[in-house]
Amino acid sequence: MNKLVILVVEDDPPIRNLMTTTLKAHDYHYLTAPTGEAAILEASSHNPDVIFLDLGLPDMDGIEVIKRIRTWSNLPIIVISARSEDTDKIDALDAGADDYLTKPFSVEELLARLRVTQRRLAAAQSEIPVQSVFTDGKLRVDYAAGCAYLGENELHLTPIEYKLLCLLSKNVGKVLTHTFITQKIWGSSWDNDIASLRVFMATLRKKIESEPDSPQYIQTHIGVGYRMLKVE
Repeated sequence: MNKLVILVVEDDPPIRNLMTTTLKAHDYHYLTAPTGEAAILEASSHNPDVIFLDLGLPDMDGIEVIKRIRTWSNLPIIVISARSEDTDKIDALDAGADDYLTKPFSVEELLARLRVTQRRLAAAQSEIPVQSVFTDGKLRVDYAAGCAYLGENELHLTPIEYKLLCLLSKNVGKVLTHTFITQKIWGSSWDNDIASLRVFMATLRKKIESEPDSPQYIQTHIGVGYRMLKVE
């Protein structure tokens, strides 16, 4: 039996049943919640390892659920929604979501995302950085503390944004391809991963760049990937 406990937040019974049946078939524990309030109660009471969250809930928007959970927990939240616009993804990721899948989705991809999250949780507990602090201009990443700063101000990053920042900073000056980054972050290179990467890079830039349209720290290599620049 898998040790992960998954909270499935979905008000549509057929979709919820599909997800829970899939989880049960692969020996995952799961909890369910059909509303936002029920999701917050289950999350606070049972402390699940991962949340699958629909945004279109009957009592509140899923974005509000993310914001309220993020006031006390950093547990991984994977949004599964019919909303497919980049603005919807950015809003969810800015609120603190870790990943975003659009409906309709395949159960294979759902399970793949879950396996990646499981590996990420394990890696976060065991990873030992080669250096404790990275400094680049006003940007500072304290790997040991798991925090990042711009000047004297701490950056409020989602877990994926922080992982991206660490990956780029540990390879400063190197062009990292889309495939390399998505493999490191999500463990795969689905089309949805590259789309998510673009959104995550946009939200990360908003937080570390004074002028996101003229980036100082993260350079885009169109069609190839991204590179962290060394700031003198």
